[in-house]
Amino acid sequence: MKIIDRLEDITRPFENAVITIGNFDGVHIGHQALFHEVVEKADAIDGTSIAMTFEPHPIRVLQKNNNPPLITLHEQKAELIERSGMDVLICVPFTKQFAAMSAANFIKDLLIDKIGMKAIIVGGDYTFGKNREGNLALLKTMAPQLGYEVIVADWIKAAQNVADRISSTKIRELVMAGEIEPARKMLGRHYQIRGRVVKGRDRGGKLLGIPTANINLQDELCPKTGIYAVTVEHNDRIFRGVANIGYSPTFEDNEFTVEVHLLDFAENIYDEKIRVNFIERIRDEKKFADIDELKEQIHQDIKTAEKILAAYNS
Repeated sequence: MKIIDRLEDITRPFENAVITIGNFDGVHIGHQALFHEVVEKADAIDGTSIAMTFEPHPIRVLQKNNNPPLITLHEQKAELIERSGMDVLICVPFTKQFAAMSAANFIKDLLIDKIGMKAIIVGGDYTFGKNREGNLALLKTMAPQLGYEVIVADWIKAAQNVADRISSTKIRELVMAGEIEPARKMLGRHYQIRGRVVKGRDRGGKLLGIPTANINLQDELCPKTGIYAVTVEHNDRIFRGVANIGYSPTFEDNEFTVEVHLLDFAENIYDEKIRVNFIERIRDEKKFADIDELKEQIHQDIKTAEKILAAYNS
């Protein structure tokens, strides 16, 4: 997949461009169904499948005090969109100047003249342009004159096995509540965080006899505090583990940490990047009477995680 981070880098229109546009935070199964439809349409007309998104998220430019944590940052979003089979990802730098573009100019100058749009596939509630003045009605009105097709995506098919309407907002709420399984159903994959392993407080290995990898989070959205069965991706390998998210109440230092104990693992991975996939939430974080009681519970958590992950891998 070709990734374009500046509109100036588009030197000529794409061949029979089929485009979808959105923020695509989370790249959930609704987004994936949309991309699938774009790819199918592009194949049918010997065209180019294109996803257009924005960086930073428009809400962070237009509403300074309303910044919900993103489910997927740009790097992971691009990886997931590429996995869907799209030919091109255009990531438009979103500024107030760009936001001031009229809806008609957005269609004519950007989508038609610059990108070469022959078809656009969007959801029924799609809006765009200055003050969101653009909508499906405008797209359909301008289509005959400019020679493109408007296709409204069928979101019902994407949500066939999920009770709630799929949305990035709902997924964000589920992850923050520790509801990992419902979030997985909407995402079409386990929720993942990424980060670099950093020096911790030397409690895991030295004090508790259970070494942990302390993570300096790259992501904005972190699951609810507690203990989770996880898998950990490192250098194209996957390991089983137990993650602890929280404030270590037994030690009363109130420092938020994300740490993972990897099962059957004895390598030094300080300063290296890992990815943590949340499989199942085991329990809440709690304060224990002493270190021995904490150690006993951690060993029980490890056994619980082993059972969960054995069933997950079977």
